[in-house]
Amino acid sequence: MELIRSQEQIREALAAAPTGLCAGQWRPASDGSTFQVLDPSNGEVLARVANATAVDATTCIDQAEAALPAWSARSPRDRSELLMRAYGAMLDQAELLATLIVLENGKAWPDAVGEVRYAAEYLRWYAEEAVRDRGFVMTAPSGDNRIVVLHQPIGIAVLVSPWNFPAAMLTRKIAPAIGAGCTVLCKPAKETPLTALAMVKIFQDAGVPEGVINIAPTFQASSVVSTWLEDPRVRKLSFTGSTEVGRMLLAQASQRVVKCSMELGGNAPFVVLDDADIDAAVAGAMIAKMRNMGEACTAANRFYVDRAVVGEFTDKLTHAMAGLKMGPGLGKGVELGPLVNQDGQQKVAALVRDAIERGAKVRTGGRIPEGKGWYYEATVLTDVPQDAEILNNEIFGPVAPIVAVDGEEEAIGLANDCEMGLVSYLYTGDLSRGMRLSEALQSGMVGLNRGLVSDPAAPFGGSKQSGIGREGAYEGMQEYVEQKYIAVTW
Repeated sequence: MELIRSQEQIREALAAAPTGLCAGQWRPASDGSTFQVLDPSNGEVLARVANATAVDATTCIDQAEAALPAWSARSPRDRSELLMRAYGAMLDQAELLATLIVLENGKAWPDAVGEVRYAAEYLRWYAEEAVRDRGFVMTAPSGDNRIVVLHQPIGIAVLVSPWNFPAAMLTRKIAPAIGAGCTVLCKPAKETPLTALAMVKIFQDAGVPEGVINIAPTFQASSVVSTWLEDPRVRKLSFTGSTEVGRMLLAQASQRVVKCSMELGGNAPFVVLDDADIDAAVAGAMIAKMRNMGEACTAANRFYVDRAVVGEFTDKLTHAMAGLKMGPGLGKGVELGPLVNQDGQQKVAALVRDAIERGAKVRTGGRIPEGKGWYYEATVLTDVPQDAEILNNEIFGPVAPIVAVDGEEEAIGLANDCEMGLVSYLYTGDLSRGMRLSEALQSGMVGLNRGLVSDPAAPFGGSKQSGIGREGAYEGMQEYVEQKYIAVTW
């Protein structure tokens, strides 16, 4: 297959990514150990990366603590300009970063390029927000004194990012944290450390001082993160990942009353009503379902389609899904890359198998293709029963299970019948109806006649067991500040 990037460009990208950990300076793991980073398109080893230990985790805290006073004392304008330099550098190196994302994550080239641009926008947004962190002054109702409220950086922040968006999920955390004046400890996913390490190097080259951003790639995440959360110098945890791991980290963080923001699992409903523009709904479904091969917390997971239009919607979605070109993410014209690892592939296969055994019908796909790599065919299932595991679990793969419903009441009832509440999608031709039902959907975000909700200027986050707090927007920086109230008379 013809590649978008030459073999020489691929080698250059891998050579440009650091393979050590950064605790003030780049260094190997304290015990010299490493772990493998694999190419999901063929299972081959891309690189070996430093395997940070608990000792390294403590060194990272030491460096973050040493850098904190000077960094938090820097003017908002200084921090803003450093973020803008990092933004420009990230765009300058967009192709290098996109290549690393494809190689270690598996996503198709257009998806990877889109992620880099999206990730960079968080740097620009928080460069702008850094100079607008608002406190306030007011007169007390009694008239006896003034109420002065200041925003101060919370301190050292632990940032745990996932593998599915190795660039964007990291900038979404780093940018508001350092923009607010915090220093950070980053733990990237073991599947995708190369992108994260390359990005930290970009920050350093942009002028971010030593110790402000520390990163500890590791195959023993619990040891590293536990070391951080048990240290009294750490005051903040931002985690993106599964609800199961989030619960454990919340329990651990509670022991030292560490402030937490959690972006956890999703099981997004995609509702298509009888008055929807079906072509627009299918186009939106392809974005909501197939962004990053379906490996996204915002991915449409359950399709509830009015019986009056379910036939047309299913036919058109099946045609679109069946037409996707599958292959290595750097292959020309590829739209569907491999899943990130074999466990993910086997989970998707098991969910589809369970649905079929319970009576679901396969309209397209439904198989693991032969050959190397952790691929799964783009799949559409119909007649999916409510007790099927695929409707009650986050799929994280390119599978669209469709359920026919009778009217909006049933659709919204099924959509809300879930412990998760990250995002919902709704298609209708009636804006008034759409706004009314958007309010009724129990999720932190709603895509109304849109298949994409993510935006650096919007507060990203969920309700119920999908998370705590918000990332992006003005609210995202508030996660990294403490309010200090001063009662004063003058």
